[in-house]
Amino acid sequence: MILLTPISSIYLKHHLLKMNIYISGLSYGTDEAALANRFSEFGEITSARVITDRESGRSRGFGFIEMSNDDDARKAIDALNETEFEGRTIYVKEAMPREERPRRSFNNDRRRY
Repeated sequence: MILLTPISSIYLKHHLLKMNIYISGLSYGTDEAALANRFSEFGEITSARVITDRESGRSRGFGFIEMSNDDDARKAIDALNETEFEGRTIYVKEAMPREERPRRSFNNDRRRY
């Protein structure tokens, strides 16, 4: 039997029960407020982020929603995947952590004489 202390139950509530959702196919005009508003009917949104190009600041057409409850997040995924949002078909799925990628080296080791 596992007993939860108040601290561990707070940790579980705020860290382990959240779910991050990946949304692709977003219109370039979609902002974070519109994205959060679309998902808010399914539960509490902890954060909304539309990914933008570093140089131009223009949306890259995808984003992330973090919901405070994984059951609500699963309902949102089921309800919104392959639906129309702001004139585009969006694809919604659970976000997976990025795999560790090797860092690119910018030194030129090939220049050997």
